[in-house]
Amino acid sequence: MKTLEYKQKTEELIRNLKTICSNYGLGNSSFEYKIITEVFLYKYLNDKFFYEARKALKELNNSPNIEADIQKLSVERYRYMLEKIGTKAAKLQKTHFISYLFNRQNEANFAALFDSTLIEIANQNIDIFSVSTTGSEKVRLFESISQYVIDSSRKSPFCKAIIDKIGGFSFENIFEEKYDFFAGIFEFLIKDYNKDSGQYAEYYTPAAVAKIMAKILAPEKVKSVTLNDPAAGSGSLLLSLAHQIGEDKCTIYTQDISQKSSEFLRLNLILNNLVHSLNNVINGNTLTNPFHKNDKKHDLKKFDYIVSNPPFKTDFSDDRELLASDTHKNRFFAGVPNVPNKDKNKMAIYLLFIQHIIYSLADNGKAAIVVPTGFLTAQSGIEKKIRQKLVDEKMLRGVVSMPSNIFATTGTNVSIVFIDKANTKGSIVLMDASKLGTTVKDGSNQKTLLSHEEEQLIIDTFNSHEPKEDFSIVVSYDQIKEKNYSFSAGQYFEVKIEYTEITPKEFEKKMDEFKNNLNNLFAESKSLEKEIQKQLGGLNYRN
Repeated sequence: MKTLEYKQKTEELIRNLKTICSNYGLGNSSFEYKIITEVFLYKYLNDKFFYEARKALKELNNSPNIEADIQKLSVERYRYMLEKIGTKAAKLQKTHFISYLFNRQNEANFAALFDSTLIEIANQNIDIFSVSTTGSEKVRLFESISQYVIDSSRKSPFCKAIIDKIGGFSFENIFEEKYDFFAGIFEFLIKDYNKDSGQYAEYYTPAAVAKIMAKILAPEKVKSVTLNDPAAGSGSLLLSLAHQIGEDKCTIYTQDISQKSSEFLRLNLILNNLVHSLNNVINGNTLTNPFHKNDKKHDLKKFDYIVSNPPFKTDFSDDRELLASDTHKNRFFAGVPNVPNKDKNKMAIYLLFIQHIIYSLADNGKAAIVVPTGFLTAQSGIEKKIRQKLVDEKMLRGVVSMPSNIFATTGTNVSIVFIDKANTKGSIVLMDASKLGTTVKDGSNQKTLLSHEEEQLIIDTFNSHEPKEDFSIVVSYDQIKEKNYSFSAGQYFEVKIEYTEITPKEFEKKMDEFKNNLNNLFAESKSLEKEIQKQLGGLNYRN
């Protein structure tokens, strides 16, 4: 089966699961995303187990019926196989297989068997596959699925319908595809559930933006590096960067206040061969209670790479005084936004995330942050103080202003600010990519799509520090200071004046034409003035 066929079958499976939820009154409910993502994850872990089992035991390499052959293994041989698999897959018992449940679905109270299987898998793999809260509480892989069906008589039929759908084909042959395949599948899987962005993070950043950030941040090979996103959402930025660097060459650390986004992120990491980073996924408030500390536990951990698409506007008025206290003054060096008199939801929370990111960078650290384009030119306040620090301490690498509607969910124009603490040479790229892209309809919204060639144009031009007329310019720190710390490329482009060689006689002729035109305009103006006065006089007479 080819990759395209697997993609079609996988998307069909997801649609079928959504149909089951709809048939049992759970469509568009707050529980639907948990059912769909947890059942899909169970299917994935089941198939990944068999994929790794083939590699663990020689006698299973070419088995035409691997599930039946595994069922025949002795207790000792099965235990040996689990040790060989290690953390490459979830540890499953023979009673956890989809085929085992399928064969028992006609038993009484099948829902209880289905639920207990998922909970057993979650408990037996809690050390590897759980994520944590800031209070160190483990968030397990699975919960009871049938609990969401209120009618007791429909619980078992609901679970039977699910088990009938997830055993139809195996993912075994696509695990080599990794990111290139599963990034698209993940986006399809959560596309109906990422509209409610939680208190802080958007769940999914467009693939084009993620790709541009990753390829500019890490154009060269590195290894054993740490990656972070303090408002991680579903982790699309981190996954793109990890794929660029190499999943086995980096460790991911995240935090996000939304429990739903942490669950999506866990699924994303599992699908993309980053299980070793799951223990670093934290559900909690990054601003008030940053979790990741350095080895001595007396300061925040410093990261090699940070990527983030932080929320732009969110009410954090309840935490405002705490964040502005001396406890956090070193981190929030430029200040904390005041609470507005009207509409607290418009508080510029992204300014706190920018400061947190700068504080959390290692000495040679690099970062890429999505910001509202207005941040680039604000003439006062916290925005300007942050820009001054980036310039005065020589850590600005460049800025790319993106096309409008690159995010279909917001009309805010955005730019990407690239930070490099080692950029002391002073060569800074400012780019205006706002004219690129094609606008399409995305539901009721407009969305701008970049072609592959346009994406590559941005990446190659930025990484080569190449100036292009009305597109990119390379400037120094001193030049930025002269422009009042503006990061807008347009303010640095050369204003071109076209000159045409003409003779004195031609010049005189043109001047005469201009004079005649002016005289005609003046005459027309006087005529209109007399007409207006005449009409006004008539009005006064009638009054």
